[in-house]
Amino acid sequence: MLRIGNTIFSDDILEKKFKCNLQKCLGNCCRYGDSGAPLSAEEADIIDDIFPVIKPFLRSEGIDAIGEQGTSTRDFENDIVTPLVGNAECAYAIIKDNIFMCGIEKAFLDGRISFQKPVSCHLFPARIKKFRGFAAVNYQELSICYSALECGGDDGVYVYEFLKAPFIRVLGEETYRELCIAAEELRRRK
Repeated sequence: MLRIGNTIFSDDILEKKFKCNLQKCLGNCCRYGDSGAPLSAEEADIIDDIFPVIKPFLRSEGIDAIGEQGTSTRDFENDIVTPLVGNAECAYAIIKDNIFMCGIEKAFLDGRISFQKPVSCHLFPARIKKFRGFAAVNYQELSICYSALECGGDDGVYVYEFLKAPFIRVLGEETYRELCIAAEELRRRK
C-alpha cells in the first residue's frame, strides 16, 4: 500500500498493467454488472438536471428504462446507481459499431454538457471508498476486462497511468504527480 496525504492506494494500482481495448471487450463494463454504475447523491442530481439534454443521445430502450425507474435508482444494497435496461446494460449506454459506450459522455464530447460521466465509470477499474479521515483506492479485477490486462501488458501501461485523467479529476494534479513519483521509485527499488 501507498499513502499520499489522506489517500491510500493498493499495490495493484501501482503494479498491474491495464489499458482498455474496446475493439475486443466491446464496452462490457457498460453492459454487465451486479447493478448500475454507482453514483453520488450530487451526481444523481446532476444527471436528473441534464437528462433533457442527454436524452436525444440515448437509445429508446434506455429512455424507456429511465422512464420506468428514474434517472437514478437504488440497487440491492440501497446504493444510488444508474438504471439498467432489463437487468443488463446501463440505461445510459449507447452502441456504436457494436461497442457499448456512455451516452452521457457522448453529450459531453459534443459540447452539450459539462459533466463528463459518473466518477465511478471514469475511474473504472479503480474504486474509491471513503472512510472517516481517509480514502482507499483499490483495483477491481473483473473477467470482462481480460483484454485490458493483455493490452496494458503489451503496451506497458500501469493502472495509475491509464487512469491519469480520472485520478486528476478526483484527487487533483498534485496527488497524481506524487503517485507517479512514488510508483516509479517503488519500481526502481525492486
